Amino acid sequence: MLLSNRQDELQEIVSSVTKLCNTFGEDYWRRLDKKDGYPTEFVNALTQAGFLTALIPEEYGGSGLGLLEACTILETVSRCGAHAGACHAQMYVMGSVLRHGSDAQKEKWLPKIASGEIRLQSFGVTEPTSGTDTTSLRTQAKRVDEGWSINGQKVWISRVEHSDLMVLLARTTPRDEVARKTDGLSAFLVDLRAARSNGLDVRPIDAMINHHACELFFDNLIIPAECLLGQEGGGWRVILDSMNAERILIAAECVGDARYFIDKSTAYAKDRVVFDRPIGANQGVAFPIARNYAETEAAALMVERAALLYDAGKPCGAEANMAKMLASEVSWRAGDTAMQTHGGYAFSREYHIERKFRETRLYQIAPISTNLILSFLAEKVLGLPRSF
Repeated sequence: MLLSNRQDELQEIVSSVTKLCNTFGEDYWRRLDKKDGYPTEFVNALTQAGFLTALIPEEYGGSGLGLLEACTILETVSRCGAHAGACHAQMYVMGSVLRHGSDAQKEKWLPKIASGEIRLQSFGVTEPTSGTDTTSLRTQAKRVDEGWSINGQKVWISRVEHSDLMVLLARTTPRDEVARKTDGLSAFLVDLRAARSNGLDVRPIDAMINHHACELFFDNLIIPAECLLGQEGGGWRVILDSMNAERILIAAECVGDARYFIDKSTAYAKDRVVFDRPIGANQGVAFPIARNYAETEAAALMVERAALLYDAGKPCGAEANMAKMLASEVSWRAGDTAMQTHGGYAFSREYHIERKFRETRLYQIAPISTNLILSFLAEKVLGLPRSF
């Protein structure tokens, strides 16, 4: 992901992030994985180094960088064997506040996020009955004297227990009273510290993937009027910006995962000797790795294109979705190649392959499944008849 006219700047980011990641090492992640722990020390280190707050403007204490730089950060974290998914939301949720937050909201929250005093890395959208059919969500927000009353349920909401703020999407106008199904949705910036035990019940989900997901229950949670993010009824546009950024950033992580697997496979194929020669001399071992490399480079170019469009403020929905699909698929294939290359040793936690293999599988499902991306491209880009 190194453009010719920005190569030095991006390479400096790669070097700095790599150095930070190396101070923790892969054994740090293996220990956390065994006990389903949260990488508090790692997240704090990334924050203090300015990497997780890269998108925050300098006037609020951030670095004022673009999404391309943010992609480089997360790609490098993943390539180093770390788990970027534990903290990536700090970046893509930030887009909602940066593009749609009021001056008062930015002045109140951004300096504290930039300093690491508080964390914004939770995105309350998905619900049990609607899944990725976001416009069918049932969580409601109603105006009351104190501000807004929230009632409903969310599921698979990551990092709530490790966040201070959350961007929440709720319906403020019933679906049958709006002209378009995307109307009547509103976004809110919720202070989780005040919400817990005051109408918000957080229940952790015991799941395979270490993303610390939770189920949320809202029972007349009262939040101040100034928590509204953007315009009432304009929440779809608020989260759309975040969703595009989310897809692009996660695609960058998957590129990093793929390169991690390729690095591991290449090194092992050179060193592992069977029948008196390195296994990498066998085309059956070498060719899958080479194909993974070619496909990863192609996916990286799509990530770069999507990020540049996003930074330029241009439409990037198709590119963001294609980047996420291509990168998530090649990261899984590269992981499978790494498993096959390492043979039985791939199942040993000592080699770290099985942990990363589990982590990268998620991204063909979340934040949007491959089939939904294909449906989007067929209908919105190619103009094919709507399939459902």
